[in-house]
Formats: sequence, structure tokens, C-alpha cells
Amino acid sequence: MMSANTISERDLFQSVITIPSMDTLGSRIAHFRKLKGISQAGLAKACGWGSQSRIGNYEKDTREPSLDDLELMAKALGISVADLIGTARAPGERLQNVEMALQPSREPRTYPVISWVAAGQRADSPDNFAPGVAEDWLPSTENAGPHGYWLIVKGPSMTSPTPPSFPDGTPILIKPEGFDLVSGKFYIARHRDGETTFKQYIYDAGREYLMPLNTKFDPVEMDDAWDIIGRVIDAKQPRGTL
Repeated sequence: MMSANTISERDLFQSVITIPSMDTLGSRIAHFRKLKGISQAGLAKACGWGSQSRIGNYEKDTREPSLDDLELMAKALGISVADLIGTARAPGERLQNVEMALQPSREPRTYPVISWVAAGQRADSPDNFAPGVAEDWLPSTENAGPHGYWLIVKGPSMTSPTPPSFPDGTPILIKPEGFDLVSGKFYIARHRDGETTFKQYIYDAGREYLMPLNTKFDPVEMDDAWDIIGRVIDAKQPRGTL
């Protein structure tokens, strides 16, 4: 018989071993990140974000990720969004710190594939591209608006060994109107000298940058000579990839 002040083997085990909670979205992000064997900084880089603080805030449940951010993290971790938000819950039970809205299904819509020169011209006059003139049209379920269009990525500046990556030949869908400017997202920018480029937009300490994903290329600090003329909202694998 054990005395009143004797610690049982089970009590000792429970006092030493702490089983991590998976009750919150943040705890699941941390769990899958550690299973993947990457740091917060590594996950942030894989998602195309300039700072690991966003991952830290998500894991501490002090900030709620958007659906776009959930999709980026899930892709980087090699899991599904359902794994991140937790599907093993009672019917009707709400997640502690994120509520996923049911997204209505959308029928695919086709948009023209145009040249980079034409993209710069459309920024001045969105209606100057007559339907039927494009050499190719590609479908998307994303809503790029009445003047949406596809561009084909040229060169290696947006290629990365970790996702997201946009290698040469990747079709990207551009929404030229009604978009928000969000640090970490991808945009088309035009310089007053006529150059049009595809880069990641970064806002840091009051400064704006156009960031390549390929570390062999230098970032460009934006000034008054640059205009953001569209946001990238969809991408497809380059033809011939599969």
C-alpha cells in the first residue's frame, strides 16, 4: 500500500510529460510545422512572407489567418487546409479562432492571354483590348473582373526552390481593377519608362519593394516612377510540365 505522500508512477509520468494541445488553429500550425522540420522563418519564406512574425502570431492565436494564408501554409507544409483547421470535431462545432465560410462554386470563365506590352497599355485604357483578338484564352474560377487577363511569366526571377514559385512560362491571371494592396501578395507593376514586371509586393518600415523570389535577383525599392497595375489571383503550371 502506498503512503499518502507517495507519488505514483502515473502521477510522475503526467508531471513530466506534457502532451501538446491541438485544440486551436495556432497549435495545429505549430504541430505540422514541427513535423515538417522547418522553423517559423522557413515556413514564412515558403509562403512568400518577409517576416516570421506572422507565423508566430498565428501559432500564438493572436492573429487569424485569411483563407489565402491558410492555403499557402497548407501547401508549404504538404497538407490540406482541412488538416490545418481540424476536421475531427462534432457536427456544428465552431473552431475556436477561425470560422470557414462556405464558398459558392463558380463556373470557369475564360480570359485572354495578352503580351506584357499590351498589359502596360491596358493600364491606360482598359477597354482598348477587343475580345477575339487574343491568340489564346484560358479558363479560371477566380473573378478577375471584366478586364481581367493572363500573362505568361518570362525569365527566372520569380522561381524559387520552395513554394510559391512561378517558373518561366507560367500563366498568371491578373485582376487590374478593384484589388487591395497587401504586403506579401503578388502584383504587376509598371515603370514610367514602359517596363512592366511581375513581383511580390513588400511593405516594410514605411518603404515599398518589388521582391523577386529568386535570390540571385535584387529587390527594387519603389518610388513615384512605379505604379501597381494589377494583382495576380491565379496561376497554372507551364505547358509541358506534366
